[in-house]
Amino acid sequence: MKSIIKHRSFSKGVLLLVVALTLQSCFVAKDYVRPNLDTETQALYRTENLPTDSVSIADVSWKDLFKDQYLQQYIEEGLQNNMDIRIAIQQMIAAEAYAKQGKAGYFPTLSVGPNYTHQEYSENSQFGSIFSGGLDTYDVTADLSWEADIWGKIRSNKRASQADYLQNVAGHQAVKTQLISSIANTYYNLLALDAQLEVTKETIATRESGVETIKALKDAGQVTQVAVEQNIAQYNSARALQIDIETAIFKTENTLSILLGKTPQKFERSRLDTQSIDQDIKLGVPATLLRNRPDVMAAEYALIKDFELTNVANSNFYPSLTLTASGGLQSLELDNLFSANSLFATVVGGLTQPLLNQRKLKTQKEVALANQESSLLNFKKTLLVAGSEVSNALYSYEAETKKFVFRKNEVEALRTAESNSEELLKNGYANYLDLLTARQSALSAELNIIDSKLQQLVSIVDLYEALGGGWR
Repeated sequence: MKSIIKHRSFSKGVLLLVVALTLQSCFVAKDYVRPNLDTETQALYRTENLPTDSVSIADVSWKDLFKDQYLQQYIEEGLQNNMDIRIAIQQMIAAEAYAKQGKAGYFPTLSVGPNYTHQEYSENSQFGSIFSGGLDTYDVTADLSWEADIWGKIRSNKRASQADYLQNVAGHQAVKTQLISSIANTYYNLLALDAQLEVTKETIATRESGVETIKALKDAGQVTQVAVEQNIAQYNSARALQIDIETAIFKTENTLSILLGKTPQKFERSRLDTQSIDQDIKLGVPATLLRNRPDVMAAEYALIKDFELTNVANSNFYPSLTLTASGGLQSLELDNLFSANSLFATVVGGLTQPLLNQRKLKTQKEVALANQESSLLNFKKTLLVAGSEVSNALYSYEAETKKFVFRKNEVEALRTAESNSEELLKNGYANYLDLLTARQSALSAELNIIDSKLQQLVSIVDLYEALGGGWR
């Protein structure tokens, strides 16, 4: 008789398992498909020279793009020590832990532990008359529970946690890209300030000499005291400009210190006129932003996560099949706990269909759908912003390249004008106002051409970042 009962119980267990495995093929969960982005990527770069090559400057390593040895060293240090990078790494580690938990969703839960129970019964109760003085129970019990993934809920939760992890990885890559760009731009700003300081010091020396010259001309009766005072004022203006530039250098070095995760300090560096970026400016087709731009990738992973959570919300409306089992040793006497007669086991298979739950499941589905739509819109917006940044950086680079030629011609003309004005003034063919104007214009032009050279470098760095370069 016992063997028949055991056989029937075993048959029922096998039947439930077969049903569970059969129903697992009936997934409700859908597979993610990237939305059609043809409209969003069409003419994304706003240029007549539409790229046809899938190769992009973003595919170039930052070590190959930036040749300056000091800059390479600082980027390496920043990637190791920058606080934002280190924070992003910790966030990535936390997301990885959740991803590992998601992968374990298919496994059963198992717990084991000893228990002691003492029950005092009323003497007037049914059990109190039998167990006078109470009842002691000792047991060692193992509890096991497993839910069959009939509708793909566990699978979707796993994929959602994986997408969340990859979103954090892309976030870490975005921080790297931004950091490299910030370090390069800050370094180039330092070089530009150094060049401007050098020009200013040369101007100060020239104007100091000019003050002596104008005083001699005043003594000769060729100019008035007003001319002397104007030249002295222009000399002091250059001295004040020197202080402003030195202050800017001090603050920029502090900014670079923060980027490198260091205390404020002075940094070794090369010269602006030695800087060049020889890489060909290749944009790549707009679709390459989907694999190069970390923020675009992160936005898509956020969409995938919300898509999978919508699958989970849908699967909650369907029945869940759960198998639970418990077994172990149980005895009224501690001495008999580990005997064969103390063994017990219980197996329960249940199919639960939610009916009334205070609208919780419907609310979860509506929220999940809203979050998914929001993530889709954010994904498309991020792609549009990326395209706009590429367009702006490309236009700036082309504009600064053209402008540099005119700035160079302007400097040459104004330096000649300054020299001629000074010579004419000495020979009495010009007035001191012509010389003052020429000097001021020449200094402004010198500073402008340095800024133009800086903007050329910055525009390439910005284009590199906009295309998603640097994180590889």
